[in-house]
Amino acid sequence: MKRLLVSIVMYSNLVSAQTVDRLTLSQTYDLAQKNYPVIRQKELVKQTADITIENLQKAYLPQVTVNGQATYQSDVTGFNISFGGINIQAPDKDQYKVVADLNQLVYDGGVTRQQKVAAQLNADVQQQEVEVELYQLKDRINQVYLGILFLDEEMRQADLTKQDILNGLKRVEVQVKNGVALRSGLNELKARLLQNDQRIIELKESRKGLIRTLALFLNQPLNEETIVFERPDVNVTLDSSISRPELKLYNNQSSLVLHQNKLITSKNLPRVSLFAQGGYGKPGLDFLKNESVWFYTSGIRFTWPFGGLYTIKKEKEQTEINKEMIDVQKETFVLNTNTALKKQQSEIEKYIQIESRDQEIIDLREDVKKASLAQLDNGVITADDYLRVVNEQDLARQSLIIHQIQLLQAQINYQTTLGKQ
Repeated sequence: MKRLLVSIVMYSNLVSAQTVDRLTLSQTYDLAQKNYPVIRQKELVKQTADITIENLQKAYLPQVTVNGQATYQSDVTGFNISFGGINIQAPDKDQYKVVADLNQLVYDGGVTRQQKVAAQLNADVQQQEVEVELYQLKDRINQVYLGILFLDEEMRQADLTKQDILNGLKRVEVQVKNGVALRSGLNELKARLLQNDQRIIELKESRKGLIRTLALFLNQPLNEETIVFERPDVNVTLDSSISRPELKLYNNQSSLVLHQNKLITSKNLPRVSLFAQGGYGKPGLDFLKNESVWFYTSGIRFTWPFGGLYTIKKEKEQTEINKEMIDVQKETFVLNTNTALKKQQSEIEKYIQIESRDQEIIDLREDVKKASLAQLDNGVITADDYLRVVNEQDLARQSLIIHQIQLLQAQINYQTTLGKQ
């Protein structure tokens, strides 16, 4: 039991130590990418490439083959000759041999070397595909993170509205006690206060849901009550240089396709190898000896496959077509990215202008609210009139919050689309 209690305490301390209390957007990116399952694919790609290259390097190791056979023939070609004390007999109908072939590659036209380069280039493409997928994760993180920031601002606004309602509630309560105001006005304020509390509850629960979603991306616990999400300070610089990982992916794909030309050329070059063959059988190399003997032979082998010359031109044309297809995809991506950047620039400029108007509206609504509170205190207006003013200011503040988050989202999206985030 003591050990169990100690284990529980140690586990609780470990979880507490790992809990994040404050997060920035850049930290969220890093944690999400490190814990995203696809990140493990990068190491698998590397291991696969290493194994492939290691196997290709073994092409220059001696290759040994052992063959054996035993036969019984119904007839054999032969003749019996005897002269001068020399007897030449026909071979036996039962024959057998065991042969070991040793082949040492000397030159293969560069095929092995080009295959190793191709394996590494293919690994580079696959690695960059993972980088692209990890970068696309930022869009999902942006949505969740900015959603939390929006809810934080909404809760702050709900607290301000609650304070405004309480200020009016205190004054109306006094007026009702003094018989200068109707209780219906007091009940209206209380109902509005309860509605505001409901709004706060909804905002808190929505915030918890987003935090739990973010915790899944980060693969670590987040304290829903105490964690603070810092508002990112985005400095947008209008830049036309795109530095997205997709561009590197297209470049890697082009390099791989272009390398196929070298591999095609190498496959159509001559090959040179040394060979040795040795074995034991009956008959041996000398068919006139009808007995079991050891034998061997060795030499150099030269081969030049001419069959590929019929297709080499078309194969290279195909690689050029594939290269052009990749170039088209790259151009399309750049065009779409630039189009998105122009749209996001317009969004940024629009929300900057709208935000400045929002603040002016809020300042005016604040003056109206202060005057209305004084009028309510003096019995000039009713509780309904005061609530109407409070609601107008609440809507003005909510409008500012929405436009601020939209501006921040447009700025972050611009940086992300550009590849600078």
